[in-house]
Amino acid sequence: MSPIVAAISCFVVYLLGYHFYAKRIARNLFELTGATETPAHTLNDGQDYVPSKRYVLFGHHFASIAGLAPMLGPAIAVMWGWVPAMIWVVLGTIFIGAVHDFSALAVSLRANGKSIGKVAENIIGHRAKSLFHVIIIFLIALAMGVFVQVVSQLFSADFYPEAVFPSFSLMVLAVAMGVLFYKKGVPLGRLTLVGFVLTLVSVYMGRVLPMPDLSVSSWSYILLAYAFAASVLPVWLLLQPRDFLNSLLLYLGLVAIFLGFVILRPSFVAPAFDPSPPGAPPLYPFVFIVIACGAVSGFHALVSSGTTAKQLDKEEDAVFIGYGAMVAESILGLAAVLACTAGFASKTAWRAHYSNWESADGLASNLDAFVSGSATFLASLGIDPALGKAFIALVAVSFALTTLDSATRLLRYNIEEVAETVKMPVLANRYVATALSVAAIGFFALLQVDGRPAGVVLWAVFGTTNQVMAGLTLLTVTLYLYFRKKNYLYTAIPMVFMLVTTLVAMVINVRTFFNQGSYLLLAVGGVVLFLALWLIVEGVLRFTRGREEAVAELQEALN
Repeated sequence: MSPIVAAISCFVVYLLGYHFYAKRIARNLFELTGATETPAHTLNDGQDYVPSKRYVLFGHHFASIAGLAPMLGPAIAVMWGWVPAMIWVVLGTIFIGAVHDFSALAVSLRANGKSIGKVAENIIGHRAKSLFHVIIIFLIALAMGVFVQVVSQLFSADFYPEAVFPSFSLMVLAVAMGVLFYKKGVPLGRLTLVGFVLTLVSVYMGRVLPMPDLSVSSWSYILLAYAFAASVLPVWLLLQPRDFLNSLLLYLGLVAIFLGFVILRPSFVAPAFDPSPPGAPPLYPFVFIVIACGAVSGFHALVSSGTTAKQLDKEEDAVFIGYGAMVAESILGLAAVLACTAGFASKTAWRAHYSNWESADGLASNLDAFVSGSATFLASLGIDPALGKAFIALVAVSFALTTLDSATRLLRYNIEEVAETVKMPVLANRYVATALSVAAIGFFALLQVDGRPAGVVLWAVFGTTNQVMAGLTLLTVTLYLYFRKKNYLYTAIPMVFMLVTTLVAMVINVRTFFNQGSYLLLAVGGVVLFLALWLIVEGVLRFTRGREEAVAELQEALN
């Protein structure tokens, strides 16, 4: 099959999935209507709870969930062939990932915009909330610590220092846009046009202005300071407009990539299917772990039930934002699959990059594979390859930064909920909670273990932790639907698949860590496996209780 035919088939599936499957779920399972006021209105505080226009909020949500992972995961997983990677990116999204994101948003709306951990307390029990919080805090801190490391490397002279100026220009433009729109009443269309043009100008300026030459550690401290500021500032001032501008960048990038792809009409240089690439773990279950955010990701539930649920203007916007943004991210994952399988000049070049698992598993090098492959597609549009690489690098880096600032805020929310549980109100202070969040991220970004950042060392357990979080979120939603006497099979079947697949991967990893003598990974992986099993047991026990009793408790908690 040619890449063109494969891509068209994927877009047909996306279209059918959104217009039929998503709307059926929204209508039959959650009964979202415009008659119910959202938490953004009932709890509007001008800080975190702020009603937002649907397209602005779509941009924020999309940018927050679409970090580096939808580019990195497929860039690694194509070692098993483009067919399994493409199938999981597309069908995984339609039937699992987008359902997961949307349903997490829906149940959070019914719980005043609380995090999925707090929702789990209402549905499963008090212990479930604490278990969720442990997993969530570890997941966010580890992932963002690694993101800080990767972006710091990308800003260095060895990769894309030309992305520094436009990345920080976006921050300035976002603040100006937030003030002008929310405080001065300037029309959004005018601001969008001017802001987007200035963003594109900054890409060019980043190439002609002197490029900074700072160390990776210096960039890490700068990024941590930015994360602190983004978390404590009102959501409308920096986070939301920055994510909106970033989403416009990605829309343009995706359109240009796919247009260049159609004009170039490349062939696949990667194999369609390779079940045993050199040094790689088994295809099952690890293709479903390596490709996370492009298909399904537990982190997305934190965004849906964290920042997005607090800004949703109308309930009927939930399908467009929760399900639709995941489809958009899947399209980014599809672009990564195509760039890393049809964007290489030849089979020889592809095999040189993907000679074995160790050579393909580097985070920064695989992002470079996506950037280079995408730039090849842009070159068919007459865009200078160097400028094309600079633009795609900006898209990748800026999305990593949006995930960093959103995740720091999400980590703050969860620490505030923990403070409520342990009755330590000082930890619920916005500045104190943010400082703890940044410290946790900095721990994984800066602490060295055997000469490497702790986050990089522990990255091997991130994939399974992230995917088990998705399974546990689906468990929570399934119980919610069961108690409300809705057809819970829409989430129960994906839940079983995700939990079984991830638990198998966790057991394999734990055995591998033990055989390798990697006792730090063994300890962390073992703890996460234990917490996941504990939460599953809590969910099963809750399921076996009387439905009528559970319904009464749920209505009291969520209504």
